[in-house]
Amino acid sequence: MQTGKINVKTENIFPIIKKFLYSDHEIFLRELISNAVDATQKLKALSSIGTFKGELGDLTIHVSIDKKARTLTVKDRGIGMNAEELEKYINQIAFSSAEEFVKKFKTKSEAERHALIGQFGLGFYSSFMVADKVEILTKTYKKGGSTKAIKWECDGSPEYSMTEIDKKDRGTEVIVYLDKESGEFLDEYRILNLLNKYSKFLPVPIQFGTEKVREEVKGEKDKDGKNKTVEVEKPRIINNTDPLWKKKPADCSEKDYKDFYRELYPTSFEEPLFQIHLNVDYPFNLTGILYFPKAKLNVEVRKDKIQLYSNQVFITDSVEGIVPDFLTLLHGVIDSPDIPLNVSRSFLQSDARVKKISSYIMRKVADKLEELFKKDRKSFENKWDDIKVFIEYGMISEEKFYERAEKFSLLKNIDNKYFTFKEYKNHIKEQQTNKDKKLVYLYTNNKEEQHSFIESARERGYDVLLMDGILDSHFINTLEQKFKDTIFIRVDADTIDKLILKEDEAPSKLDDKQKDQLKTIIERNIDKKKFTIVFDNLSESDQPFIITRPEFMRRMKDMSALGGVSLGMDNLPDSLNLVVNANNPIMTKVLEYKTDKKQDQLIKQAYDLALLSQNLLKGQPLTDFIKRSIDIIK
Repeated sequence: MQTGKINVKTENIFPIIKKFLYSDHEIFLRELISNAVDATQKLKALSSIGTFKGELGDLTIHVSIDKKARTLTVKDRGIGMNAEELEKYINQIAFSSAEEFVKKFKTKSEAERHALIGQFGLGFYSSFMVADKVEILTKTYKKGGSTKAIKWECDGSPEYSMTEIDKKDRGTEVIVYLDKESGEFLDEYRILNLLNKYSKFLPVPIQFGTEKVREEVKGEKDKDGKNKTVEVEKPRIINNTDPLWKKKPADCSEKDYKDFYRELYPTSFEEPLFQIHLNVDYPFNLTGILYFPKAKLNVEVRKDKIQLYSNQVFITDSVEGIVPDFLTLLHGVIDSPDIPLNVSRSFLQSDARVKKISSYIMRKVADKLEELFKKDRKSFENKWDDIKVFIEYGMISEEKFYERAEKFSLLKNIDNKYFTFKEYKNHIKEQQTNKDKKLVYLYTNNKEEQHSFIESARERGYDVLLMDGILDSHFINTLEQKFKDTIFIRVDADTIDKLILKEDEAPSKLDDKQKDQLKTIIERNIDKKKFTIVFDNLSESDQPFIITRPEFMRRMKDMSALGGVSLGMDNLPDSLNLVVNANNPIMTKVLEYKTDKKQDQLIKQAYDLALLSQNLLKGQPLTDFIKRSIDIIK
């Protein structure tokens, strides 16, 4: 028996590991299994080059729990270790890595600690987060010399012991004696969930107990004439050792991709729209599959649907800084051993390798979208409403993506016709260029509520875009910055003739004195806090009152509501204009009445009609309007 003391340069790290990593203590299981997988993969590599000439046999990694003994065991049949290797890899290298981890961890801010905890690389010593004692039973694959099996034991103090033991089979068995706070890891379902989380796609089979399944009995039928089945007990294998993303795209069918999506998201009932298969080994190693899901309007989009792996070991589903922000809305898997993991998010964002990986992913997404657009435009248009949020987000946030996407990004009008940017410009430039030579893009974000304004635009031969997406208020600002001599105006921002000024204003049938008289009458019948009165010289056939929402203030409120701009506008009331058509005959009629009662009745009726057209007439005012209307038609 050999005893020794681990060389601790700072202080005993075990209490520090327990204290600081307690909230993420589940990662010890991932680390132990990852070590077992590494040992198994190394043996397979040695066998492939002829260094190991024995039989590989069954390489399944076994995970087991013993509630009575309060132990959790991870057992592999990999390369194993002899006494010299155990001393080197456990007492020196692994411990040094753990000690270095603690040094870094103690100097981090709370945010950086959160990023650092739970990342791959803490290694074997993470098991002391949950253990009173840890044992290693190991036997090397080598023959002759110092190849006897060894038992290593440590109780969480700097002292350890190493003893020769009888062990016939090669490989390593790590036995974790769980402390009293870690009883959760004796629960079968807890361990099963952790294995599914961290080990679902590891390249070596992992068995955790057994499971009962029903199998068909060949050639036998039951009393109903159906194939007879019997219940059998089989090893419960946790993982898919050959996930789809490791295969070449040419070897994968559409069915394969859809089946794998269901494997990733078994509770999702919607099919993805399409996918992008990433596969590159130079200048960095990156594989993966990204799926475009169907986006839903007015639903908070989750950003935890992309799973990051390192050599098929699950690391995190928080990929900000690794993937361009707009692509965190996608679903799928990214696997790369070249992404530095034991670092903060701020470091990731400045790391040269990560920037290259991020740029590559963005380029591949743009390539795929452009390919779909060129190959089958009709199909692309059918998918547009579901993918526009991703594309618009990318164009708003990434200049390089905008340069690619402007070729295939679409605008949709209220007739459900789709146009590229260039096509739409040509479509409207003759009719919708104002007197200042600016091209005016009219849009609506609600066809029903703004129907009367849309009809006014149509009567003049104008086209109206439908911009009802959750990002469209931001996207409009981006397009105005990119398009030369262009303005976007919502159809209810003003009267139609002022939205696209073609010539000087038409003459008014009322002089200034009459307008002042009329304004006084109007003010005593409306909510002056809510409306600003504006006179306009429209045609006689236009409505007497029109309610408009000034473009700038409304757009700022929309953006503030999305959280993109903090201007303190969230709680401000709507800014509304009450446009008075000075040329409508009703205005002249009001001035001709000699009594306030007659004037007020006519103004209130016209005002309520304007409110009603905008769905702003409710409660008591709506009841009064109905009664008044009945009185008028009696």
